[in-house]
Amino acid sequence: MTADRQQERRVGELPRPTGQLVGRRKELDHVARALDPHRVVTLVGVGGVGKTRLAHGVADRMQPRFKDGAWWVALSGLRDAELLPHAVAEALPMAHQTSTPVLDALAGYLAEREILLVLDTCEHLTVELRPVIEQLVAAAPGLRILATSRRVLGTALEEVVTVDPLPVPGPGAGPESDAMVLLTERAAGAVPGFTVTEAVRPALEEVCRQLEGLPLAIELAAARLSDLSPAELTDRLADRVSDRFDVLGENDAALDRTDPVWHQALRTAIGWSHQLCTPAERLLWARLSVFVGSFDLEGAVQVCGDDRLDRREIPRLLTQLAEKSIITWEPTAAGERYRMLDTIREYGESWLRSLGEGREFRRRHRTWYVRLARDGDLAWMGADQYAWYERMHAELDNLRLALESCLGSADSRIGLGMAGDLWFLWYACGLAREGRHYLDRALAAFTGPSPLRLKALYALGLVLTELGDSPALEECAAEIVPLAARFGEDEDGLAKSVVAVAGALRGDAATVLAVTDELHARHSRSLESMLTLQGLGSLAVGSHARIAMGMAEEALPGLDEMRQICEKTGENWMRAWGDSIRAQAELALGRIPEAEHSARASLTVKHRMHDNFGSGMCLEALAQCAIARGDAGRAAQLLGLAHQLWTTLGRPQVGIPSWVAAHEDCVTRTRASLGEQAYDSAFETGYRTDLDAGIARTLTGAAIA
Repeated sequence: MTADRQQERRVGELPRPTGQLVGRRKELDHVARALDPHRVVTLVGVGGVGKTRLAHGVADRMQPRFKDGAWWVALSGLRDAELLPHAVAEALPMAHQTSTPVLDALAGYLAEREILLVLDTCEHLTVELRPVIEQLVAAAPGLRILATSRRVLGTALEEVVTVDPLPVPGPGAGPESDAMVLLTERAAGAVPGFTVTEAVRPALEEVCRQLEGLPLAIELAAARLSDLSPAELTDRLADRVSDRFDVLGENDAALDRTDPVWHQALRTAIGWSHQLCTPAERLLWARLSVFVGSFDLEGAVQVCGDDRLDRREIPRLLTQLAEKSIITWEPTAAGERYRMLDTIREYGESWLRSLGEGREFRRRHRTWYVRLARDGDLAWMGADQYAWYERMHAELDNLRLALESCLGSADSRIGLGMAGDLWFLWYACGLAREGRHYLDRALAAFTGPSPLRLKALYALGLVLTELGDSPALEECAAEIVPLAARFGEDEDGLAKSVVAVAGALRGDAATVLAVTDELHARHSRSLESMLTLQGLGSLAVGSHARIAMGMAEEALPGLDEMRQICEKTGENWMRAWGDSIRAQAELALGRIPEAEHSARASLTVKHRMHDNFGSGMCLEALAQCAIARGDAGRAAQLLGLAHQLWTTLGRPQVGIPSWVAAHEDCVTRTRASLGEQAYDSAFETGYRTDLDAGIARTLTGAAIA
């Protein structure tokens, strides 16, 4: 995870739900106290009662008490329960590129930390969450878990706190009730200059009572005060309360009529908001319900637009839905995005079913994300990598949903192609373990020989390299080579790339060099051919082989060529790999300042793109530079900082013999220089330093701690 994205996950840095937490002081105090004796606390309540906002408030208050912070895990968009541990690991500043089960790696990461973990929207995953929570709590004495759910999780560790609606004003009461404060605050945001006068207060108090203090219902009603007076709002709501089921119609399968009365009030508010939307707004609301998590304008236009809903009108309709509080607008690192609360999305899903459009627009959603994966594959090796990195992480929930849709149906062939096209997300963006999950499933679901299978095997080979799983990588190479022989030169190049990285992992530098030289000769015919992972990879892996064979000077021309291509095209990710390998060559040649410069240049990109393996290698190179300069204390701290990454990866240095040997030599020399006690102390200082802060100081040359 990049430093920016790590900070977004910290509770204090997360984008807030619309508006701030109103009232709830007693609940805040109660939940905070409950988290002291209890390891797991679940906030339980109906949709729209404010569980998520209360969890934000609790985590904000509690965060300073936890040495390693409070971290937010949004589970609303997760549909594949097997990915629960992946979702938690992705939210934390840890990598999960590991050949061991992710849950075990996660337990190991949390074992020595003091962390508050907030699991938001758990009701659809309660059965699967129980063993995850129980294993994590057993492994990590400093862990506390705060969950939000419409129903209890059902684990013996759980302390349940019921979240009730806000207190409403009694007849003639003042504006101090929490429900009244929320209504007036949101009304002021919707209507410039809005104030509560004695003339309008009774009507506003009646709105709060009609909606039984349910926060989401109140916020939806407040948005209508830009069009209606408080008295008109009260009258309209009174009419809707009397026929609330007519408002929703008979097709609302998402909501149960046996829910408590305040949930019925939410139905009234949502149904009324729906009725007050224009036909085009209602249609867009329904179609947007096929998205999970957040979505962008382009996705909304491509998925939702057709002859009935003019694509050119969708930007305006999105703005209008945001003004009505049906969706929220979010500025993010990936650009402007939109999000729909689960309760409102469920209403839209029900409406979409009643229109008979559910299957069609789920298909269109899948088609759009299959296309997005393909576009990302084609665009990755170029100047827009940072933008694609941010975009694909922002779209992760929707990409998962599309993959699930393909792999869980007769469209497994499409799923195989999509999983292969997303190689860059799995390999270059810190999601290797999740990539293996999907690639294994896709390859098992569609077994016939095809170029799609070959590309998926290629993607799997990259992922297994990142995981350091040499036996599985050898099996992958054994399958892909004869398969590639049935197709063309491009497919043969993919197979040879897998053979090369398999050779690197087992330390067979001579084989690696022969294969990569052949690949380079094939791809060097044009700049376009070189600007591929196979083309640039032949230079990077070939240079590694030369260094491993004691030919560091001979490695530099290939790295120079690689740098020139990347500079010409604006490519960052492979440029960073070239810089990392260049640092190793410069170290072998005794050029320490040059090696430090190259390692820092690589680390800047690798940390930015959540490449923890690459970041670890850069920190190792900088530690080797430090000991070569005689700064053993800094070397030990850098080794400790790197160890934070290695503890969450499969094998340190992915088991490549020459890299492992360089690491062990650095450790031995540093220990000998400092002595055991001083080494252990400096190493522990680096290991305990906040990773983002430590890397930031490393990049500037400042003291690590």
